[in-house]
Amino acid sequence: MTDEKRYIAVDLGAESGRVMLGVVSANKIRLEEIHRFINGPVEQNGSLRWDFSRLMSEVKTGIGKAAKESNDIAGIGVDSWGVDFGLLDDNGNLIENPYHYRDSRTNGMIEKACELLPKREIYEHTGIQFMQLNTIYQLLSMRLSGSPALAKAKRLIFIADLVSYFLSGKPYAEYTLASTSQLMDMRRGAWSRTIFQKLNLPLDIMPEVVNPGTVIGKLTEKVGKEIGCPQIPVIASVSHDTASAVAAVPADRKTKWAYLSSGTWSLMGVESRNPVINDKTFAYPFTNEGGVDNTIRLLKNIMGLWLLQECKKHWQKQGVNLSYDQLTALAAKASSVSAAIDVDNSSFLAPGDMPDRINEYLLKTGQKPITDKGQMVRAIFKNLARKYAETINQLEDVIDSPINRLYVVGGGSQNDLLNQLTADATGKIVTAGPVEATAIGNILMQARATGQLDDISQARGLVRRSFTPKEYHPQNTPPQKNIIKKR
Repeated sequence: MTDEKRYIAVDLGAESGRVMLGVVSANKIRLEEIHRFINGPVEQNGSLRWDFSRLMSEVKTGIGKAAKESNDIAGIGVDSWGVDFGLLDDNGNLIENPYHYRDSRTNGMIEKACELLPKREIYEHTGIQFMQLNTIYQLLSMRLSGSPALAKAKRLIFIADLVSYFLSGKPYAEYTLASTSQLMDMRRGAWSRTIFQKLNLPLDIMPEVVNPGTVIGKLTEKVGKEIGCPQIPVIASVSHDTASAVAAVPADRKTKWAYLSSGTWSLMGVESRNPVINDKTFAYPFTNEGGVDNTIRLLKNIMGLWLLQECKKHWQKQGVNLSYDQLTALAAKASSVSAAIDVDNSSFLAPGDMPDRINEYLLKTGQKPITDKGQMVRAIFKNLARKYAETINQLEDVIDSPINRLYVVGGGSQNDLLNQLTADATGKIVTAGPVEATAIGNILMQARATGQLDDISQARGLVRRSFTPKEYHPQNTPPQKNIIKKR
């Protein structure tokens, strides 16, 4: 490894964004949060959108602050959630604010797509879990509604890469982010001509796919002057936030492990050398998304802490302003309730009054509603843990091998109660941390791009030396045997 280098990670989440300064040396990676800002959907003419101009303004502010702290920045990398995109016109300008993935325009679009190409065939080509928020259904909705923006579009760029485009002037689709769209042939790692042809979607607007760890260009002279910094290299580090977080999992090659990237969404899976696309993964269902170093992230998307986040917002509107730590403390003290909740039920997808929705679900399924806030939060955690246990069992079935350890990274890794419930439900040792896995993975892949790191194994070793994880062992339940369930 070469001498110490500094990198800027722009990490965009569904609730907030931040700009981090990372310092990578031979023995350690250090992080400093430079700028944090609130993010979230805005309503425009009855639809949910992202306020992209505000997003770019915050990003530039953060980069400017980071550049002032250090005048020797080796790179800038941007990561974000998947599936959402912006459309550019002939002049390279953004036609309209990008839609938010929870916008209702995709209601019924999976069914419409399957009228054009059978569901099993779509999965065979893409290997992606069917979720109405996927890019494929956003595009199909625009095509079926005769969208003027789609008619004018000359280029489609996913969110993190759209930010990089307005920094560097270079359009591209980084592989891990593009892979979330359900528009790629994951066996070939290229756009699926079959999908575009059968659904009559415009293939010509799709950008070139580049691998994670690709140097794209530099800040344009105009942007550099605006921010007040030199023309720093812009790197397609690893644009999808989960792929970035998985790159920072502190696992070694000796352990058979799974990961859980815990935040607004919970993404649980394993690394695979090749896509796993068969009847079993289709039925469960599992998704095959791109990872770093020619890997596939075989995973399941789970609704995650979204239910808690929406409960918190609702209670705030009622004048009860409790932090996540306070809500978790209430849950820890609350008596357990026997509520069985499918956290992935479609009724929980859109923003809104989540406590009432959960109680409506309980009543519809013959269960008692929950009125106590602590019990509500505990029920969310317990049912998330149950979903994690179910997913671990399914993963073991698919890969035909026991999983020994679950690595939890991201914001949810700080939640002691949820981590312990997860260990109890899965019967696995849970290793939690690092919290800032997404920014760390972003920075590590920039270090790969500049030649400072050789491979992902070396990068993960650096994470193990830099951050101390916390372990949770199964309690209150008999240890589960690694029995692989056959279907």
